[in-house]
Amino acid sequence: MELNLEHRPAAHCENGAISALLRFYGIDLSEPMIFGLASGLFFSHVPFVDVGGMPLTSFRTVPGFLFKRITKLLGIKTETARYFNREKGMKRLDDLLLKERKPVALVVGMYYLPYVPKEYRFHFNGHNICVIGKDETTGDYSVLDSNATCKVTISRQDLLKVRYAKGGSYRLFGRMYWIKSVPGEMPDLKPLILKAIAKNCRIMTSTYRGVKYVGVRGMLFLSERIRTWEKKMGPQKALMNVAQVVRMLEEIGTGGAGFRFIYGAFLQEAAQRTGIAELNDYSARITEIGDSWREFAVRASRMFKRRKSETCTYDDLGNMLRNLAGKEAAFYKDLKKAVEKYME
Repeated sequence: MELNLEHRPAAHCENGAISALLRFYGIDLSEPMIFGLASGLFFSHVPFVDVGGMPLTSFRTVPGFLFKRITKLLGIKTETARYFNREKGMKRLDDLLLKERKPVALVVGMYYLPYVPKEYRFHFNGHNICVIGKDETTGDYSVLDSNATCKVTISRQDLLKVRYAKGGSYRLFGRMYWIKSVPGEMPDLKPLILKAIAKNCRIMTSTYRGVKYVGVRGMLFLSERIRTWEKKMGPQKALMNVAQVVRMLEEIGTGGAGFRFIYGAFLQEAAQRTGIAELNDYSARITEIGDSWREFAVRASRMFKRRKSETCTYDDLGNMLRNLAGKEAAFYKDLKKAVEKYME
């Protein structure tokens, strides 16, 4: 049995899985619109969370937040579950697919996915896929994975392995999520778009005590810490930490610059849907900020590779981060002020 749901590539895996679930129920939204409605822009640097022996730097929200936010905004009823018992987790998946005939999104470990080339595998327990069917003869499952070029299949044994992957920063315990029901009519998107933009601006500029690790404050926090790495850690460990930041920025979870390009596309589409032309200007601004993040990644990677032509220092990286934080702070302040004029 396989549900009638086409494969579509996506820049970000959670956006791709959400898109597939929504399309099954007749809700066809672009990836940028899904990302924007879910207030998806993010940054964090959390030194007390260890990832491969180095502090966590993340340009994505915790897996599951995007799905939770957009479905709540659209009035869609959902369910999320984990199963400590592996067989119960697989049985529930089969029941949803075969009896209730619903697509199911899974959060899996990327390292053991058999259809991912070995050179691209790493221990990351936050990859989202959408399962749309099962061959009851072979036991293979049909999967929509935004990283794949087409629909793929995976054996029961391999699916069990990635659902309960042990490597990575945290345990998954068979996490899965799906849509229970959708409203008869979809709400007007204009006020929801404005609400989502304002929310994302608040997330990125929060000044509450204890959240110096998140948003613009997180960027400033990292800009100060990165200056001390070589002195505190030694040359080799400091360079490894720089490489980890670049890896999170450019490779894992779509990348910080990539998310800013997606948000720029969202603001451009939002301008069309709401009739607020000035959102096009903010689209251009966040795209330029994304370019600046790319420049930071290039300079940092050259520094890590010890390129003779690269004269960048840790202070230079800190200055670049402080400059980026200033650009983003001004962007969110101005954007929030712009959309609040149109909010009831």
